Amino acid sequence: MQAQIQAVEEQIVEKYQLLENLENWLLNNGINETFAQLFKVAISLAVIAILALLADYIVRKIILVLVARIAKKTETDWDDILVERKFFHKLAHFAPAIVIYSTIHIALYDYSPKLTLFFYDLTKIFMTVVSLLVVNAFLNAVHDVYQTLPVAKSRPIKGYLQVINIIAYFLGGIVIIAILINKNPASLLVGLGASAAVLMLVFKDTILGLVASIQLSANNLVKPGDWIEMPSRKIDGTVTEISLNTVKVQNYDRSINTIPTYALVSESFQNWQGMVESDGRLIKRSILFDMRSVKFCTQEQIEKFRKINLLTEFIDNKSKENEESNSENNVNTQALVNGQKLTNFGVFRKYIELFLRNNPNINQNTTIVVRHRQPSENGIPLEIYCFSKEKAMANYEEVQANIFEHILSVIPEFELRVFQRPSGDDFKV
Repeated sequence: MQAQIQAVEEQIVEKYQLLENLENWLLNNGINETFAQLFKVAISLAVIAILALLADYIVRKIILVLVARIAKKTETDWDDILVERKFFHKLAHFAPAIVIYSTIHIALYDYSPKLTLFFYDLTKIFMTVVSLLVVNAFLNAVHDVYQTLPVAKSRPIKGYLQVINIIAYFLGGIVIIAILINKNPASLLVGLGASAAVLMLVFKDTILGLVASIQLSANNLVKPGDWIEMPSRKIDGTVTEISLNTVKVQNYDRSINTIPTYALVSESFQNWQGMVESDGRLIKRSILFDMRSVKFCTQEQIEKFRKINLLTEFIDNKSKENEESNSENNVNTQALVNGQKLTNFGVFRKYIELFLRNNPNINQNTTIVVRHRQPSENGIPLEIYCFSKEKAMANYEEVQANIFEHILSVIPEFELRVFQRPSGDDFKV
């Protein structure tokens, strides 16, 4: 402490003379010594504040504007990315800090040397934090620039940049602690190295939580307000709070679950937020059909299907296409297996597709597929794959229920049978 005070004294000998003259002038004009000293300090602090604000204004309103304009005019992308990542904006925080650091001793030293050192340390901590923000912005810009290169698809560097960022924050934390306890950062690092094993054991959860928090934030894995599902922890709800050690989730039954932050990194979970922010919510469900009910359509069935509004155009076009194909290939249509023919299952599948494409609750800009799945001893599955415009649970379930209730109701019209295991009334004596 004494060495620091002596160093400060040597710096301010010449700069302090003007303020001494002001104080002497006040004393010569009958002002008492205490008031004269306070007035001198107040004037000095006001001048420092004005200089700091002026430096901040010049950097932000003039220099940063010029830098942004120059970046737009250049042909390279890296300077535009630095501007987008606010690298220069964060760098601008140094201007007022340097002004305060360079002048605060002139105002406060004669009044309170310890207070001067306090402001010195406070300014150093501020500049250390700003340095970390600058490093973070620069690394983000480096990643963005790298992403524009073809090699980025096969050789990502995000993990390496995250390691550098973590090291930078660790060193920054050491520097801040060293400033607070008035120690050399190097000696503090040596001391930490000797007790690292004990610290890791004592602060295991905190260290894991810190690393997990950085990973969650850097990779944008989850944030408050996201809907997540984590079966291993019986979680299905909205994230309400993320702290260093815990994540709080409100389930849809209104219960609250609290899990360690690192569990979201070490265990798998499903984040539904992408669906919430998308154009629709997926409907993916199958109905099992008895394969023995699938057959070729008779002419009577074709005429019956033609009367269904959604199928009229399809039946006409498909019938014409089949007739032309059979005619060109001289197919003997007397045998059912010859040539191209419609099946009740194929017509039904097309009906479901057209039904979905004409449903106002289905997003028509997304994928709509009605497809067969692998047949099994349980029949042949017909899967409906589409996206509901409604994403809220109650409305979504209503849309999904209406679709499948309609499908189950029209199945007999196509002379198909749903497969289900025999039970109850299926067993008769």
